[in-house]
Amino acid sequence: MLVLGIESSCDETGIALVRADGAALPMLLAHALHSQIEMHQAYGGVVPELASRDHIRRVLPLTRQVLEEAAHTLQDVDVVAYTRGPGLAGALLVGAGVACALGAALGKPVLGVHHLEGHLLSPFLSADPPEFPFVALLVSGGHSQLMRVDGVGRYEMLGETIDDAAGEAFDKSAKLMGLGYPGGPALSRLAEQGDPAAFKLPRPLLHSGNLDFSFAGLKTAVMTQAKKLGDDLEARKADLAASTQAAIVEVLLKKSMTALQRTGLRRLVVAGGVGANKSLRSQLNAVCAKAGIRVHYPELHLCTDNGAMIAMAGAMRLQSGLQEPTRAYAFDVKPRWPLDSL
Repeated sequence: MLVLGIESSCDETGIALVRADGAALPMLLAHALHSQIEMHQAYGGVVPELASRDHIRRVLPLTRQVLEEAAHTLQDVDVVAYTRGPGLAGALLVGAGVACALGAALGKPVLGVHHLEGHLLSPFLSADPPEFPFVALLVSGGHSQLMRVDGVGRYEMLGETIDDAAGEAFDKSAKLMGLGYPGGPALSRLAEQGDPAAFKLPRPLLHSGNLDFSFAGLKTAVMTQAKKLGDDLEARKADLAASTQAAIVEVLLKKSMTALQRTGLRRLVVAGGVGANKSLRSQLNAVCAKAGIRVHYPELHLCTDNGAMIAMAGAMRLQSGLQEPTRAYAFDVKPRWPLDSL
């Protein structure tokens, strides 16, 4: 079974082709990705209308590129999977529309996929795929969640963000420091030159007794500290970046370890864009190694939004029998779609 995946939820257009044989783990044959970062930099953030229009330009050329690389044609595709939500409504409609049009033209079924489930299952594309069950730390854009994962579609929410997510804390703090867009990666790079103990910043909900996240207060503290520094901000920017990153990473790390302790599970999966953060990976690796816990990540180039995770999630859902593809080509999208509602 060949599954073509289309991702267009925000500012990356991703296309991929995976092959699923029986119950074996699906194999990625080829994928291609176009990032809109340069286009949105002039505006300091994603402009939804521009994002949608750029997806229209990119999706078919990328599809041709992937099929050519995989030595297949559209007629070989068995199922077209696409991101149904969550995400920007206009951007989602582009991917959904193209997927359903391809399905109708080819007489092949289509499958709407949850964007966050794509991230959650993306470590299965790595050279060291996890095994069920595990605790998942999902840190993607506006989402920070801890979940118990017993299988495809078997998700129990343990904790989630109640305001700003970790990714938003990185991006908004970076903007306060004048680091531009995308802020998170820029802040992380600058943090490598700074002292993480230079400023005492809050660790929101660290001792709350639950597994929820809240980073809005940290963003406010960063803003307050930046104003206090005034003209000295430029000279101390690396220290402030390092201190901000240290606060975010400590909360993510300690909440993850608490989730593992409470569930009794010995395997942790980290997925989503923030999962590429070097400091988070190194600290989690050290703590988990000491505790005898296996930790898994997606490949670095698959941490951001991509078509491979959508094709993979679609293939795994089909294999598990949880979802049947459809030949009803009328479509809708779900800009807001809780993962635990699956």
